[in-house]
Amino acid sequence: MTSVTVWDSVGLARHAKRPLFLDYVSHLFTEFDELHGDRAFADDRAVIGGLARFNGAPVLIIGQHRGRSTRERIAHNFGMAYPEGYRKAIRLVKLAERFQIPVLTFIDTQGAYPGVDAEERGQAEAIAKSIATFSSLKTPIIATIIGEGGSGGALAIGVADRVNMLQNSIYSVISPEGCASILWKTADKAPEASEALKLNAINLLQLGLIDAIVDEGAGAHIEAKPVMTRLGELLAAQLTQLKAIDRDTLVELRYQRLKSFDSTLSLATG
Repeated sequence: MTSVTVWDSVGLARHAKRPLFLDYVSHLFTEFDELHGDRAFADDRAVIGGLARFNGAPVLIIGQHRGRSTRERIAHNFGMAYPEGYRKAIRLVKLAERFQIPVLTFIDTQGAYPGVDAEERGQAEAIAKSIATFSSLKTPIIATIIGEGGSGGALAIGVADRVNMLQNSIYSVISPEGCASILWKTADKAPEASEALKLNAINLLQLGLIDAIVDEGAGAHIEAKPVMTRLGELLAAQLTQLKAIDRDTLVELRYQRLKSFDSTLSLATG
């Protein structure tokens, strides 16, 4: 893997030419049938999900799509979901559980949309309910951070049996700029904040918060297809492992995994 600083990873995670969720869908999956709406308010285009085939077997895939052109970014709200996006995710994963279909999520968001209208419709409740639903779901779940994993907006679809990160992706409770603005009263200290947050893949793997890093080589923004192929191979191996575990044991192991984070973070900060 190419060595880069933590701050370099922030820039690469946000790179304009980095592959997006729908790029992974077209490369890794076949027969993708998108499912729309939360059956309560609307269809949030920041979160896209549906049924597909992965190596010939059915899976349910959910991802945050940021968009590339200005028009596309606006249509997908820059990958920042409203409450109905997370309620759509809840609806879809419950469908997957009913038919014992594995769930694969792809995380790429600055965070949940923070607007007044989102808060009025229960943004915090939707995120909390999504986390709770994923925590107890009786089917295998694999989450992959493909770009930027920001705060509860990422965690809402990030509770999983296996969590992967692309080499140049990031995953954090707050952006480096936001952290710097709080601690130093200036966003100019973002590089220092990114180091303190340990938000890049290698740090999070060492902390035990993720399970695997997908090597990007020269970078997913330069050579996307080899990176997607490596991710596909990793997902296939992880799915084989998880399918061999009975459903009740799977949920218990997921619960124990989440409990272990408390001691991990205490050691890291104490």
